[in-house]
Amino acid sequence: MKIKWLGHSSFLIESERGIKIITDPFDETLGYKLPRIKVNIVTVSHEHFDHNYVRGVKGRPVVFKGLVSRESHKMEFRGISSYHDSVYGGQRGPNTIFVIKADGLSLCHLGDLGHVLNSDKLAEIGKVDILFIPVGGFYTINSSQATQIIKDIKPKITVPMHYKTEAIKFSIDPVEV
Repeated sequence: MKIKWLGHSSFLIESERGIKIITDPFDETLGYKLPRIKVNIVTVSHEHFDHNYVRGVKGRPVVFKGLVSRESHKMEFRGISSYHDSVYGGQRGPNTIFVIKADGLSLCHLGDLGHVLNSDKLAEIGKVDILFIPVGGFYTINSSQATQIIKDIKPKITVPMHYKTEAIKFSIDPVEV
């Protein structure tokens, strides 16, 4: 499996069989350039411009949004409900956590998670090999909340996302090392 960060919360994941997935494609007004890559599958965690720009993706991909539980291209995709804030979506709405099973690995993309996960959500997520987790705060969990979630999930690999870079114009925190 190959994984490439495209910017913000978007990753290109390519399976051993050459199936390409893009997570949370962004509108280029965000500040990054979305590569024009033909993909097979797109996951969208929520309906904000920096996560749902499916029109910017080449090809005719299968698009997963919301609480799905489906198989596509011999991979499993499961959407788990969560919120984009700490008040049950009252400020920023719902968020979907995606668990993807491919190539014998379990990947978990937390989208724009805005709250710490309770034991029920942790059980629903299950065992994780690779965790994609927001760390920038303000619109999502912050780095200390992310640290707690990482301790709770215990992934083999953790990949930070949704943090301040030179391309991002809005106020979020950079990655803390």
